[in-house]
Amino acid sequence: MDFLTSHAHDDLQQSEQYQSLKGRLHRFLLNMVEEENVNPGDWSHDQVRDYVEAKIHFFIADQRLAINRREVETLVGDMIDELLGFGPIQRLIEDEDVNDILVNGATQIYVERRGKLLKTPLRFIDDAHVLRIIHRILAPLGRRLDETSPMVDARLPDGGRVNAIVPPLALDGPSLSIRKFRKEPLRAGDLLTYGTLNEPMLKLLRAAVRARCNLLVIGASGAGKTTLLNVLSGYIPPEERIVTIEDAAELSLDHPHVVRLESRPPNLEGQGEVNMRALLRNALRMRPDRIIVGEVRGPEMLDMLQAMSTGHEGSMGTLHANSPRDALSRLEMLAGFAGYGGSEFTLRQQVAAAIELIVQVGRMQGGERRVLHIHEVTGMADNNYLMQELFRYDPTRQEFMQTELKPHNPKLQRQLQAEESQTAPFVASRYVI
Repeated sequence: MDFLTSHAHDDLQQSEQYQSLKGRLHRFLLNMVEEENVNPGDWSHDQVRDYVEAKIHFFIADQRLAINRREVETLVGDMIDELLGFGPIQRLIEDEDVNDILVNGATQIYVERRGKLLKTPLRFIDDAHVLRIIHRILAPLGRRLDETSPMVDARLPDGGRVNAIVPPLALDGPSLSIRKFRKEPLRAGDLLTYGTLNEPMLKLLRAAVRARCNLLVIGASGAGKTTLLNVLSGYIPPEERIVTIEDAAELSLDHPHVVRLESRPPNLEGQGEVNMRALLRNALRMRPDRIIVGEVRGPEMLDMLQAMSTGHEGSMGTLHANSPRDALSRLEMLAGFAGYGGSEFTLRQQVAAAIELIVQVGRMQGGERRVLHIHEVTGMADNNYLMQELFRYDPTRQEFMQTELKPHNPKLQRQLQAEESQTAPFVASRYVI
C-alpha cells in the first residue's frame, strides 16, 4: 500500500490515539527484548517480523484492545522500522524517488519527490521520538548532539547527507534534514534524457575534462552541482589519481583511483579540528593528478587556486553562486576570509589564471534541473575579468542556446578538434604552458 496516497492509512498514522498506542507498544517491545536477552539485529527480516507480530498479538490480547487486521499490519511494519531502522522515515529512506527528507519537529515530515516538496502523512510520536532517531543516525558516526552542541553535520552509510539542529536553537522542536543519493549515480545519458543539458554541451564539457581544464560548478543548494560533478569525473582517464576533499563526503566518483578525504569538526574541548584547508594542503603531498573540492566555502579557496595553477590542471570544485560572474566575486570574498593580504589586481590575476570554465546549474519551478550557463574565463583586462558565454538555457523558450563564439582555451580547442576528427582522445600534458 502506498503510504503517501492512501487516505485511510494517512488518517491512522496521524491520529493521536494511534501515536499513543505506538509509543506504549514500542516501550513494551523494548522491555521484552531486554528481558528475553535477544538481539533482533542478528535475525533475518522474516524472523524479526514473526517475533514482532507475536508480541503485538500478545500485547493486544493482554490490553484487550479493539484493533482490526489492517491496523495490526500497520503496527507490525512501524515496530520493525522502530527496532531496526529509523522509525517513520525508514520507508522514505528506502524510497528511490525521494531525494530529500525534511523533518520539522514531531508532526511535520516533508519530502522532495521529482523536484517538488510534498508533505507526507507520516509523523513522530513526540520530540523525544525525533531525538531518539537522530541519535540512532549519529551513533555509528561518532557525532554528538545535545544542548551543549545543538547542531551537527554528518552522513549516512550510503553517502546521504544529514543535518540536525535541536532546541534551544530550533524553536519548534528538533529539525532533521537528509539529502539522499541514488544507489546508482546518474550518468551522462541520464542527464540527456532528463533534459539537464544537450549533446553539444555535454561534448564541450567532456572535452574540457579530458583536456585538463579547471572547472567550477556553481548553483544554489539542491541544484544538482554534485550530480554533475560525478558525471564529469567519469571522463577523467582511469590511470589518473584523484583526491577528493569535502566537509561531508557526498561525491561518488565513477573512477578506479580515488582517495576520499573528509574534514573533522572540533570535539567538546574545541580540539581535534581538521578543516578543509588543512586537508587540501595535505592532499598536495599525496601525489594527486587532480583535486576535487566538494564545496568551496572558506579559506581553502586560496590553496585550491594555487593547486590549479601549479601542476594540478583539470581540478574541479563546486561553489554556491547566482551567476558565473558572481562566482568570481565570491572567490574574491572568500580570499578575504582567508586573510589574503595582496592587491586586488594580483588576486584577480590568480583567479583568472586558475579557473577556466564555469558551469552553472539550477532547479526550475517545476523541479527540473538545467545547466543554465557555460562560461569560459579568458583572462583579464583593465582589472576586470574577461569571460565569454558558450551556452545558456532560455527558460522562456525552454531550450538551450549555443553562441557563435568558439572556446578560447588552446587545450580545449585541440581536444575538440581531436574528437571531431575521430582520432584517439588527446589528453593535454600537465605541464602545458
